[in-house]
Amino acid sequence: MDAARLVPDRYVEYYLGNGPSLVWLIVVNATAFLVGVRFYVETMPGVSTFLWPLYGDSPTALALATLSLATLLPALGRTSPLASPTNRPLAYLHTLSFVWLVKYGLWTAVALNLRPALYVGFTPAALWNYWGIVLTHLLFVVEALLIARVGRTTKGALALALALLFANDVFDYAFGFHPPLRYEPGTALVAVTVALSVLSVWFAAAAFESLDGSR
Repeated sequence: MDAARLVPDRYVEYYLGNGPSLVWLIVVNATAFLVGVRFYVETMPGVSTFLWPLYGDSPTALALATLSLATLLPALGRTSPLASPTNRPLAYLHTLSFVWLVKYGLWTAVALNLRPALYVGFTPAALWNYWGIVLTHLLFVVEALLIARVGRTTKGALALALALLFANDVFDYAFGFHPPLRYEPGTALVAVTVALSVLSVWFAAAAFESLDGSR
């Protein structure tokens, strides 16, 4: 899978190489992060502060994405985002951003559609609680593909991402700290979540170029 085929150069240049567009993306991500944190804070009184990144899955994805996009600011106007400087720490950051965005963008759509009767509707509240949430979370995947065009990965970054995602899955379902839902997650959702951990890392391996220039 070649991320360049899914996100052509012109879109990367426009959204990540154009000052107003890049700043707009950063602000939108940061704002969405705060909205997500507000949602989770109401349900996390029993969660240690140090474990919030594992509990607040979507806000964590947005925080990582905001950091990834912010790393492009120093080179703005001086070089194409497609030729942005890369190094090992950035490879780890971009890889983690990608896998968290992909996993929890897809996870949210799947989780809500496993019990659609609890979410789907056309009242003003339902328009956001289902349609708005699903759409905005699917946009996580689009943003991940943008990040893949400007970042690199390494075997170590992919291995760390998979280990952290599995740790997150254990935290969510073995200890009961899964994201708030209107139903109790069963075997199907647990299986989908673990599968998405593997899928998102595979997707990252396929979408990114490696730091040494190979696929």
